[in-house]
Amino acid sequence: MREMSNNQEGVIKKVAATGDMGRRIREMGMVPETSIQIQGRAPLKDPVAVKLRGFVLTLRNNEANNIFVEVDVPETE
Repeated sequence: MREMSNNQEGVIKKVAATGDMGRRIREMGMVPETSIQIQGRAPLKDPVAVKLRGFVLTLRNNEANNIFVEVDVPETE
């Protein structure tokens, strides 16, 4: 997720975090097969704002590093 650009969309495929961090990420709704969109980043690239399930939340880079996303590739004509 961390390498995604602003407004880029994708689907969460795996949450690798364990323990308290993994539980917190999952409790926020970031679970496999959830669609997300990157809304923006702070000036120093941390945190990142992510839209999912109709709301926006922010994640620190150390959290985003544990979320693996299949990025939607725009169709070309």
